[in-house]
Amino acid sequence: MAEVQDYELLKAADEPPIAPGPERPVWPWLAVAVLLAAAAVAVYIVMGRTRDTTPASAPAQRSAAPQTATRPLGGEAAAIDVPPLDQSDAVVRELVRQLTSHPRIAAWLATDGLIRAFTVGIENVARGVTPAARFRVLRPASGFETVTRDGAVRVSPRSYERYDDLADAMASIDAAGAARLYGTLKPRIEEAYRDLGYPDTPFDATLERAIVVLLRTPATDGTARLAPKGIGYGYADPALEGLSAAQKQLLRTGPRNVRLIQSSLRQIALALGVPAERLPHPDGAP
Repeated sequence: MAEVQDYELLKAADEPPIAPGPERPVWPWLAVAVLLAAAAVAVYIVMGRTRDTTPASAPAQRSAAPQTATRPLGGEAAAIDVPPLDQSDAVVRELVRQLTSHPRIAAWLATDGLIRAFTVGIENVARGVTPAARFRVLRPASGFETVTRDGAVRVSPRSYERYDDLADAMASIDAAGAARLYGTLKPRIEEAYRDLGYPDTPFDATLERAIVVLLRTPATDGTARLAPKGIGYGYADPALEGLSAAQKQLLRTGPRNVRLIQSSLRQIALALGVPAERLPHPDGAP
């Protein structure tokens, strides 16, 4: 097998649906930005989304949330009146454009339900679930490729390069501005989080957990061996294959992009007010 569809590599087979509603593309990280996530995110970073149906995370998963920060996360909120949640897209677009004009971010801003999208993406990454299938608007145009070297199947460098502009978009985000944006939109984000079935869980804890999940993704040189898995591939190294789906999604962006995304996430986390001691060390140490 020389090529498979990306979703066969990235989708977790047992990934639960998330929340009822119409199908819409969104961005995690982001990500994700994340987020994201984003994860996402991104996410995320951060982070498109197809809103499905899901029960809330089990209590045991919620109890794994990091200790709440001594003060709420986020920068000083802008002195503006944020419209009701389902009427907030125009304000979100304007505020995000003040942070970055990168065309990949602009593509996400053209979608609808931005705050709900961000919230779902971060919730996904915090649980270790990849939101890749929900971020169709930012999916690379070219397909996944492998190469065979020394008798081993590996990810082609060209597959990693497909994510360069996405990582550059993440790196273009001003961390302090992102923290202020979060502080400004936080009441609506909390509302969207309650709609997901978390009436008593602060979103700050989920956001911090999502960032930590991605920062714990190990650094690699991009030459890890692949092994057939279903009609696609998995990592031959059990330690890599045992990572969460969200971490493997990040890993598959390639070493250069993992470094860029993690560096941006770390800066955003610190700007948000996450204590440095609660973040994984940059060298990969716990």
